[in-house]
Amino acid sequence: MNEKLFAQLDASYAEMVEIRRYLHMNPEPSFHEEKTAAYIREFYEKLGVDVRTGVGGNGVIATIQGAKPGKTVALRADFDALSIQDQKEDVPYRSQVPNTMHACGHDGHTATLLVLGKTLHSLRDELEGTYVLIHQHAEELAPGGAKPMIEAGALDGVDVIYGTHLWSTTPFGRIDTRVGPLMAAADRFELTVQGRGGHGANPHETKDAVVIASQMVVNLQQLVSRRVDPLESAVLSVGSFVAQNPFNIIADQAQLIGTVRTFSESIRTLMEKEMARVIEGTSLAADSTYEFNFVRGYPAVVNHEAETVYLKSIAEKVPGVEEVYDAPPQMGGEDFSYYLEKVPGAFFFTGAMPDGEVYPHHHPKFDFKEEAMLVAAKTLGSAAINYHSQVE
Repeated sequence: MNEKLFAQLDASYAEMVEIRRYLHMNPEPSFHEEKTAAYIREFYEKLGVDVRTGVGGNGVIATIQGAKPGKTVALRADFDALSIQDQKEDVPYRSQVPNTMHACGHDGHTATLLVLGKTLHSLRDELEGTYVLIHQHAEELAPGGAKPMIEAGALDGVDVIYGTHLWSTTPFGRIDTRVGPLMAAADRFELTVQGRGGHGANPHETKDAVVIASQMVVNLQQLVSRRVDPLESAVLSVGSFVAQNPFNIIADQAQLIGTVRTFSESIRTLMEKEMARVIEGTSLAADSTYEFNFVRGYPAVVNHEAETVYLKSIAEKVPGVEEVYDAPPQMGGEDFSYYLEKVPGAFFFTGAMPDGEVYPHHHPKFDFKEEAMLVAAKTLGSAAINYHSQVE
């Protein structure tokens, strides 16, 4: 069966590229993907595949029933774009939408799953079990699309789920994954420091919000080094510090915005608690007031052991895969985590480093090697069709 799957995917590679480039030229940002969702729906309807739309928002789910009994395997791809101006100059598929582009490969994810779905549908008379193809909206913007899709029944009856991310900084031909935490919980914090402003010539009459907020930054930076077990991992980054005033005015207010990344729920809770304690103490010492909000984003992506070991064994046999790498955890976030909280499964990265200059994800010149879509489709498809007989 693998040989038939691989041969049909090879024959459909040109279609995969065509779909990817169309989506790349016509991106839609998170929670506004109406035309993309319609495109996905129409693709399946033309094949005669059962398809649900409006799942948890703009989500689309296609279901393919094999002729033989078996488990239910879900595969997921996201399809939202980012609010970034496409700056690629030498490709014919540059985004045609101002300040919007697929700068993270979701166009490739969608093309991969659509063509894989078409292939599974054509092989349905020989397949075991059920295949649930989850096309998810709004991965890029919390609260994301995974959670509302799950609440709308996306995982009902599902035994296992697999997903991949095309990764432009990983060599082509390599599959990266690991058992346990793969990607971090991605949380956001917002802090407003309220002091008392005044003239720059009379600082003794003020409570300088810039100085107080600066102390906050320094004190918060000590949390990871002095409050977190060195054998654990955490990141606290202040990304924005704003206090807009003329040059001779001492600010009465300053705003800090940043992110916290962790892998374990206990460290995540510790960081939130300790941040609140440090902010309160610093504010008390400065005789100021504050408003602090810690906004929990996506949980950590934690791969299940049996499903990950199985996936790695499958990937080793996929044409085009030269290495299956036991990847270290990374601090990026992904709402695939919500699926893994509900059912067993695994997430992996498919190496998609382009031949020319390499740009990271979310860069205005981001691109990836399109042949990686074929590797991703073969890996996902092979994992899905063999799952029924190889995993108890």
